[in-house]
Amino acid sequence: MASITKRGKTWQFTVSRYVDGKYTPIRKGGFTTKKEAKLAADEVELDLSKGFAASYKSDVFADYFEDWIKDFKSTKARTTVERYQNSLNVVKKEFGATYIQDITKRKYQQFLNAFGESHTKGSVRKLNTHIRACVKEAIDEGKIRVDFTRGVEFIGKVKEKSTAEKHLSYNETKKLLKELVEHIDRSPLYLLLILAVQSGMRYSELLGLKRTDFNFRSNTINVERAMDYKKGTGLGPLKTEHSERKIEMDTWTMDLFKDYFKKVPSNIQGLVFFNPHSSSGTFSNERANRVLKESLERIGVDPVNVHGLRHTHISILLYKGVNILYVSQRAGHADTNITLSTYAHVIEELQESEVQRTKDILLKIVH
Repeated sequence: MASITKRGKTWQFTVSRYVDGKYTPIRKGGFTTKKEAKLAADEVELDLSKGFAASYKSDVFADYFEDWIKDFKSTKARTTVERYQNSLNVVKKEFGATYIQDITKRKYQQFLNAFGESHTKGSVRKLNTHIRACVKEAIDEGKIRVDFTRGVEFIGKVKEKSTAEKHLSYNETKKLLKELVEHIDRSPLYLLLILAVQSGMRYSELLGLKRTDFNFRSNTINVERAMDYKKGTGLGPLKTEHSERKIEMDTWTMDLFKDYFKKVPSNIQGLVFFNPHSSSGTFSNERANRVLKESLERIGVDPVNVHGLRHTHISILLYKGVNILYVSQRAGHADTNITLSTYAHVIEELQESEVQRTKDILLKIVH
């Protein structure tokens, strides 16, 4: 039975509770009337009877989020952990000492709107994705009952550069590959850029490749690790568990690497793209982008960065009608939803062409 007491000008309730044999009452004050305190206490007692509210009003959202990251995300790739840490910093700044149990859907939507004033819609969506994973865990633990991240709106005032602006066309890609091959003896980076176009790998995955990952019998490349080129901490895990994959390659690209492995001696780590002039043994992303920019300038094509070659690879496959499930797996995406959302512009164009194709098929049935 809850007790209701007056403290100054407001009312407080105390609900008796024992956890592991220890008396740990649940208290909350600040109610303007005794009736409000009583109704709140009744709700807590009802929650307790159902197994909810294991630690009512004792979980600061930022602290809970930080502990959750340590427990569930600390073993992920360094870049992934850093992204979650960035989200944590936003939560700490905006929510301060707010309890997770005090966050309503409206309050959370206001938080996202404020964040969107200085960020892109994609950044708002990514922040929500991180927080929502934590909130789901809080629900499973009985900390809260309502998922305040579900069904929210993503509003970003900063214009986001679309993926359509970040990739090359089919003809531009053919011109680039020809240009890269002509200068392939200048630096291993030209071969790296060719593989980026032909495989769609992330830059960290390309740098993490070893010669043993290449199977010239089956013409496949295993993607098993990534290089942390930003902090120079060496080889580490991939971005996600879905990033580990086997990529089927064309014979033209594989022949280039077969010749390269014959001409260039291996290094102690067996890395494919080894830079002997760097203490970390890797090529910086800035240098790779510079080589790519110079190559595109020579053929009169607007610049994209190395990651844009990944977008190019995926976009070309989709435009050519390759099954989206296969494309998603080849790219190392967690599921097709990521592929659909990232390459929505391609899907929309394909849908337009499929309308006429569908009409033509139906007409052929009756004629």
